[in-house]
Amino acid sequence: MIDESAADPSSAGFDPVRLQRVADYARAFVDDNLMAGTDVLVARRGKLALRSTAGLADQEAGVPVGSDTLWRIFSMTKPVTGVAILMLVEEGKIRLSDPVSRFIPEFRDTRIALRGAPYASIPAHREITVRDLMTHTSGLVSGGSGIQVAAEIAPRRSSDTVAEWAAALGAAPLDFQPGTQWAYSGRAGIDTLGRIGEVASGMTFDRFLSEKIFQPLGMKDTTFVVPRNKQSRVVTLYRRSAEGLQRRDLPEWVDTTTLFSGGGGLRSTAADYLQFAQMLVNNGELNGIRLLGSRTVDLMASNHVGDLYANSGRTRGRPGKGFGLTVDIVLDQVVAQEHRSTGSFGWGGAFGTYFWVDRKEALTAILMVQTPGGPLRADFMNAVMQAIVD
Repeated sequence: MIDESAADPSSAGFDPVRLQRVADYARAFVDDNLMAGTDVLVARRGKLALRSTAGLADQEAGVPVGSDTLWRIFSMTKPVTGVAILMLVEEGKIRLSDPVSRFIPEFRDTRIALRGAPYASIPAHREITVRDLMTHTSGLVSGGSGIQVAAEIAPRRSSDTVAEWAAALGAAPLDFQPGTQWAYSGRAGIDTLGRIGEVASGMTFDRFLSEKIFQPLGMKDTTFVVPRNKQSRVVTLYRRSAEGLQRRDLPEWVDTTTLFSGGGGLRSTAADYLQFAQMLVNNGELNGIRLLGSRTVDLMASNHVGDLYANSGRTRGRPGKGFGLTVDIVLDQVVAQEHRSTGSFGWGGAFGTYFWVDRKEALTAILMVQTPGGPLRADFMNAVMQAIVD
């Protein structure tokens, strides 16, 4: 494990004064009441160079952000799911080219909803595959024509299991022919991957992640369901308004103790997630424990979608960017107009959390917050990268 106490930044190739700007930027967002609280970590060459918390985990109760604060990481769950599936690929239990119907029979005979007439459909040219789900090219409940029908025939109930929801999704019409577009399937696609993991491993998804990833990496606080004795450590969610930050209820789709969402259900600490990210920096290994082969991490961090992501019209998808297996990738730093290095990969969560991995620089950075939107992610990247001086 990476020690949670920060080392001398100079020993990791940072200018200490410049690296302090990372903490200063985050604290400025708190001081300006744009965020309630933050927790930032920056590690390089296996050393934690910066750890800084600011603000409150719960404004109303006056609870400060601490090193053990539990954050709702939402879509930062997705790369964890990606690693789980790739571990099963390495074991020969899943192939990326496998049709989803190999694991969930209800996905046979998939159809495509017609634009403007969602209740009319045509046969899919082919079945969706595991790779389609991992790259958001499946068209499964991805914001297109099929979403209305999917909501009716496959409602996502918080009392369901992922097995029940994934089976129902098999009858949902897709938004487009598989592999022809990039469109974010934020819940349905990656949650379905979780069910595939269950079938392939013979374990519930929460148990698989706990036994195969969290325990080996020492991620003692990462979980779908926070035990009662840790619930006081979970952040409160906020949104910005003209009157300042306002408390938000937990979204219904993650307010569940039965549907273990591979797309967005995990709670974690910044220190826990650092262990996961550092494993990827190390090409699949941490402290002598190997979860993935180095070539599999290469595969995860390779562009699998051609120019579909770059041309998707989404905020993150633009020229110079690609999409790998549950992570986005900087293909060309200059073209992408990003501070992250070419070859870097990562992903963020709905309420502002973010991480990226830069194997060239042996670097990872974790940003934990509880309010979506704003320029903090970009400022965070800039502050980290400008502090490297070797």
